[in-house]
Amino acid sequence: MRVLRGLSGVVAAGTFALMLVIIGAAVIAARRDFPGPGVESVTWHIVSAVITVAAQIYSDRHRGLAAFSGSAVVFIVAGLLLWTQWWS
Repeated sequence: MRVLRGLSGVVAAGTFALMLVIIGAAVIAARRDFPGPGVESVTWHIVSAVITVAAQIYSDRHRGLAAFSGSAVVFIVAGLLLWTQWWS
């Protein structure tokens, strides 16, 4: 179970870092009058990062099925973010 929580922690941190990159790209694009990620994409990334970090904190503070469920939420939300915003 520790390995699963560790892996979901890496995924949650990656989702948070990706959110920062998208926000930075949106700010730079707006300042330079260059097309960048839109409001919808930025919103998806912010909401996903909040959910994954909260689920990871929950998973780290619990054991057993509760920890597994928190890790599963991290993987599902990150997968949905990648599927809807990057791969589609």
